[in-house]
Amino acid sequence: MNALWIAVALLVAGFAGWPVTALVFRLARTIDDKADAASKPAPDASAQDPSADVTVDTVSEAPRTGTGQTVDGELTAGGGQPPSDLPQPASTLPAQRILRGGAIIGVLERLGVCVAILTGQPVAIAYIVAIKGLGRFAELKETPVAAERFIIGTLTSMLWAAGTAAVIKVVFLQ
Repeated sequence: MNALWIAVALLVAGFAGWPVTALVFRLARTIDDKADAASKPAPDASAQDPSADVTVDTVSEAPRTGTGQTVDGELTAGGGQPPSDLPQPASTLPAQRILRGGAIIGVLERLGVCVAILTGQPVAIAYIVAIKGLGRFAELKETPVAAERFIIGTLTSMLWAAGTAAVIKVVFLQ
């Protein structure tokens, strides 16, 4: 029976954490939008992209196609350059993802955190954070928006996985 609960914990921590993380990204975006709206005059309606997803996080005044936060948690920028504050025509900049593989890394991160807690080795979480941070260091240093999303996603994922593992361990694996 313990194997069943461990499998449930891994599935819930690893895969149900994705929608939770996407929801937190959406919430962060909503909060940022409200703060921006309060501090800036109303934007020109012609500058808005009606097809933009609610999780798109642009860094310029006018949104450009191919830039922002995708649903899977990855950021995109044009031409391999960090997003700038100057609007650039989307037709001259091919979209290139930064923080590639974020969704897969998030699942692996949540599985690792869950296993660490279920096995009584919470120090392993420090290794997960270190590997993830070192692997992303160059991108995070150059792109503040990526760094913000990295922190939000990492904390959300880890809290979800730790909470799931703790509940399963305390309630079902005594």
